[in-house]
Amino acid sequence: MITSVSNGRVKRAAALNARVKMRRQEGQYVVEGVRMFLEAPEEEILEVFVAERFSHGACMEKLAALPWERVSDDVFRKMSATETPQGILCVMRMKHYGLEEMLERQNPLLMVLEDIQDPGNLGTILRTGEGAGIDGVIASRESADLYNPKTIRSTMGSIYRMPFIYTASLRETAGRLKAAGIRLYAADLSGEKWYDGEDYTGGSAFLIGNEGNGLRPETAALADAGIRIPMAGRVESLNAAMASGILMYEAARQRRGRSGREQG
Repeated sequence: MITSVSNGRVKRAAALNARVKMRRQEGQYVVEGVRMFLEAPEEEILEVFVAERFSHGACMEKLAALPWERVSDDVFRKMSATETPQGILCVMRMKHYGLEEMLERQNPLLMVLEDIQDPGNLGTILRTGEGAGIDGVIASRESADLYNPKTIRSTMGSIYRMPFIYTASLRETAGRLKAAGIRLYAADLSGEKWYDGEDYTGGSAFLIGNEGNGLRPETAALADAGIRIPMAGRVESLNAAMASGILMYEAARQRRGRSGREQG
């Protein structure tokens, strides 16, 4: 059992949890908790650390085929990024996706995020996107780090399955999407059309802006149409993740309807 926080492997795992630059350089990240461990693809797990008093039947069964290390409870608390550690932590290999993979799908449905800052919003968009059946998420380089511990927790496991890429140029990416026949919709308070009045059954991508400022005018101008969600009362706008969820599920509803008509 590792009992010292000075242990090299312990220090490295803790640093991966804390430093975005190191995560990007190493191509690795850290996940914590029973659910995140049980859903983790075994081929992407590099190391597992287990607290000395941790014992969970399903986890122990999965550990039998993996490299893992027992650490003291005090050491585990130092490694953890949570206030109430569950007792199991994994170092994972990052997946690398490309835009081409997303465009290979039939009539892709994509989210394009500009400067989303809140890790919880980013993680929730991934999780909701998986539930709605979208094909991928594209984010500007200035957006929150996908592998931030808070983002990872918000995905509730979707980080393992939802294709995700960062782009250095939203303009260039928008051009590639349009060339592939994908129609772009800018979610904007000044959008001319209601969100539920458009047809999303073909290739579609929703542009979602920064929590505080929305989409930049030049980014909104890249869209084929501006759409808005109606607001009642004195509400001016919705949380970015909430707005994204409404749009994704409207697209999913339309696509289910079209599929049903085609089968009928």
